Amino acid sequence: MTIREASAEWQGTLREGSGRLRLGSGVFEGAYSFPSRFENGPGTNPEELIAAAHAGCFSMPLTFILGQGGHVPRDIRTIVRVHLGATAAGPTITRIDLETAVEVAGLAEDQFERLAQSAKASCLVSRALAGVAQINLKATLVGTVAQQ
Repeated sequence: MTIREASAEWQGTLREGSGRLRLGSGVFEGAYSFPSRFENGPGTNPEELIAAAHAGCFSMPLTFILGQGGHVPRDIRTIVRVHLGATAAGPTITRIDLETAVEVAGLAEDQFERLAQSAKASCLVSRALAGVAQINLKATLVGTVAQQ
C-alpha cells in the first residue's frame, strides 16, 4: 500500500513558540502556533489539515458511487468544519460537520442522500476519524432534474 508522510517542527514553549507543518509531497508548508490552533491567530493547525483531508477524501468516493449508478457529477463542493473543544481529557475534536453540494442529473433527493451517506461510510478519513463523537453530513443536490 501507499505510505504518505508529513512533518512538523516546533521551537519554543507551548504558548510563545511556533512551528512549521510540511507535507511530504512538498505542495504545502505552513506556520502554526498556539494562537493559530487554539485562538484565531494567523497560520494553520492540525485540525485545519484534517478538515482539508476529510473534504478531499469524501468527495472522491462520492464521485465514484454516483458514477457507478451512471450519475456523473458536474460539480462537487465539500466543506468540512472540525470543532475543537475542551473536555475533561483536554482539547478534543468534539464534532465534524461535513457539508457537500453536488450538481448531478437524474437523482431524487432520497436516493442522493443514501448515496452520500454511503460515501461518508466508505471515506478513508471518515473511518480514520471514527473516534470523533459526532461526524455530521449535510448533502445538497444542486440544480438537477430528478428522474420520475
